[in-house]
Amino acid sequence: MKRLFCVIASIAVLALGSLPALAAPLPVTVSIAPQAYFAKRIGGDRIAVTVMVPAGADAHTFEPKPSQMAALQKARLYFAVGIDFERAWLPRFADVNKAMTIVETDKDIVKIAMTPHSHDHDHDAAEAGHDHDHDADKPQAGHGHDAAKSEAAAAAPAGHEHGHEDHGHHHEGLDPHVWLGPSQVKIQATAMRDALIAADPAGADAYRAGYESLSADISALDKKLRAAFAAVPEGQRKFMVFHPAWGYFAKQYGLTQVPVESEGKEPGPAQLAALIDEAKKDGVRVVFVQPQFSDRNAEVVAKAIGGSVVGVDPLAEDWLANMEKVAAAFQAAMK
Repeated sequence: MKRLFCVIASIAVLALGSLPALAAPLPVTVSIAPQAYFAKRIGGDRIAVTVMVPAGADAHTFEPKPSQMAALQKARLYFAVGIDFERAWLPRFADVNKAMTIVETDKDIVKIAMTPHSHDHDHDAAEAGHDHDHDADKPQAGHGHDAAKSEAAAAAPAGHEHGHEDHGHHHEGLDPHVWLGPSQVKIQATAMRDALIAADPAGADAYRAGYESLSADISALDKKLRAAFAAVPEGQRKFMVFHPAWGYFAKQYGLTQVPVESEGKEPGPAQLAALIDEAKKDGVRVVFVQPQFSDRNAEVVAKAIGGSVVGVDPLAEDWLANMEKVAAAFQAAMK
């Protein structure tokens, strides 16, 4: 009996040993949290996603910690998205892990220009006190902004210099916020799908299915938002933001974002006055800010127009839910 038991046990061990081992998830690193959402929707349980820029950090100026650089050595894929910090760090990432494939998911996206400050065209001369050769029939009072400038100065925090504080995020004229336009996200998702299939051919069907599911949800969101914003009168399609992250979103839905700061520079007194004038003229009552930046000047503008500051986060990980939430906030502000 004992001998029979040993034989059965041996057969069981041999049988188990012949089964294929469960494959470990494919290690993938992304730059920002919304990308993690896209990757997880496509890859599901077949991948393990690490986000380089943590919640609350400024994705424009972020610098990885040594522990993150060490962890990067395990990654098979890195999904880049074209944000500022990548320009300096992607070559270093490649040096740390030469076996890792860096995928530029924004490569096939046609970039748009960053939205400039309102009245940028006359800012330098206005600050210097120079005259402008504008048409004689245009009211000159619009260039002085005396009342608005007084309001801006009165509302500004004590001791604050308005000399265009530089936040260190420069986009060289092109808007890097491609994850905030549904059409652009589909392009990124396609690049992710193809890279995952190349790295893990056995999961090709799963990756295609994940992509199709995500793509269908993006299409449904797009249809919903187009219908919602089509109902907003043409003259009310402006929204004011501190940082101009919503250019692709605005372009896709026929909206106009009016930024408080642009190219990493806060507005000077003349520009702040112009913003206040424009907000009053357009009936803007809400200034949107994101948690990664100070809302100091947004509060100044909101106080001057008798409005409020509302938080929206372009880096929230649950991209689909966040886009619906942000769209609802924009719509409410346009009424």
